[in-house]
Amino acid sequence: MVLRKVKEASYLTAENYFRYRAILRFFYTQHERMREFIFPGEVFLSLKEVEGFSEYTEDQLQLDLNQLVEWGNLSPKQEIGSARTIDEYKKKRFRYQPTPYTIEFERLLMEMENKEESFGGALERTQFERLYRLIQDVEEVVFGQTKKQDEEVNQLWEDVQTYFKQIVQNTSDYIAYINSEAVEERMQTEAFLLYKDQFTKYLREFIRAMQSTSEQIKSVLAELPEGKLYPFFEQVWRHKAQARLEEVDVTNERRPLEEYTGRWQSMQQWFRGTQSYGKSEAEMLLDRTSESIRKITQVVQRMGERHQNFRSRREEYLYLANWFTQLENIEEAHKLFATAFGVEHTRHYYLQNTRSENLYEEEWSHTPQIHITKPGVRQYREKTKSGAVVDQTLKRKAAREEYLKEKANERKAIEQYIVNQSIELEKLEKVEPSVRHIFLSWIGKAMGQKDRTIQTDLGIRVKVLLKDERIILRSYDGDLEMPNVTFKIVEEKGKKGHGA
Repeated sequence: MVLRKVKEASYLTAENYFRYRAILRFFYTQHERMREFIFPGEVFLSLKEVEGFSEYTEDQLQLDLNQLVEWGNLSPKQEIGSARTIDEYKKKRFRYQPTPYTIEFERLLMEMENKEESFGGALERTQFERLYRLIQDVEEVVFGQTKKQDEEVNQLWEDVQTYFKQIVQNTSDYIAYINSEAVEERMQTEAFLLYKDQFTKYLREFIRAMQSTSEQIKSVLAELPEGKLYPFFEQVWRHKAQARLEEVDVTNERRPLEEYTGRWQSMQQWFRGTQSYGKSEAEMLLDRTSESIRKITQVVQRMGERHQNFRSRREEYLYLANWFTQLENIEEAHKLFATAFGVEHTRHYYLQNTRSENLYEEEWSHTPQIHITKPGVRQYREKTKSGAVVDQTLKRKAAREEYLKEKANERKAIEQYIVNQSIELEKLEKVEPSVRHIFLSWIGKAMGQKDRTIQTDLGIRVKVLLKDERIILRSYDGDLEMPNVTFKIVEEKGKKGHGA
């Protein structure tokens, strides 16, 4: 990879940027209308209609064009045989064409100018479904079930890239939008109550659709490592090479294939995750969406409590007073007072908001926190000192090892319940809460599969068999009534299932 100074971007920050940008915007507009070579006279007439160019001269335009040529924004082409006057012939009449860098800069600037200041994006369920169908088409081509010409394979690859890019961009922008300050402030207003139901419904429907489709995509991607796609990528490269007039450098033939495999790996990692970083982006997207629903619920609850505080409680207090008068002794009155008003003198404890990313972890499982109380005086100022860039390599390594250890413990806990390649919940006496959560997550993921078969995070394939009757799944933190389920360990290709 060669990194050079991008002099083509100089016109954006130069002293006369207003003139340069107006000139190149005109060239970009004409390029979009499929006019490539423009005469300076056309540029000059266009600029005279722009505010601030009333005193602009043709000599100034020629100097600006020369500067843009020097920066690499324009390519000049001399018109030898079309001079209409002797003066034009002496001046070497030129036409100008914008360079690829210029077109891309202006296209990006136009896109940014048309965007709102806030984040956009959306959680589109249909994009995941379309991407799933396209990846299925890729699978059919790779395994020879469908024969396609190079042009068709290239179009299929472009469609896959387009939908994946839209998914990544739209979802990341939308998550940034719902976590932005503007939305946070809007959630605190009374008007938000009118939209909270449809907003929550929108998020829930997306979660249900994505849980189903993303698991299907993951199962197809698991069968398509990049090594199997080389013939597919070679078809794409052959088609693209036909459009080039110059001779293809043999030493660079592998570069497009490396680029294609890199993009495919990015999609694999987005949906399936990696061993180094644990959860995939798709799983984190579901977590963030669920967190947004919880945040909305908490906001609505707080607003309801605020309304409750302003409401007159006269009738309630009169009812409570009448209740007290009917009691027979002071002991009963003390009990009623404690129930109605709680402990008379309470102590409030400060806790850090987020101590763990595990939603099911209880506060009692954490070690006690140390809270430093700061003096409540205006003159108090904390001492500050210069910070340093801390190497987090060991911390990341420890987090990775902790994650792998946790997964190994989960697998060990699951394996003790496997009998004859299956786990029958009705035969289990009592399970740990963490194991129960794993079972429930398997059931949730399997609901999105037609054959009820999923690839778990523990590296085993499981088929979920639902029965009509219901059972009580007992655990150390409580009992759960649920459908009777049997998990069948499916034998993987080239591997044998795990037994107890």
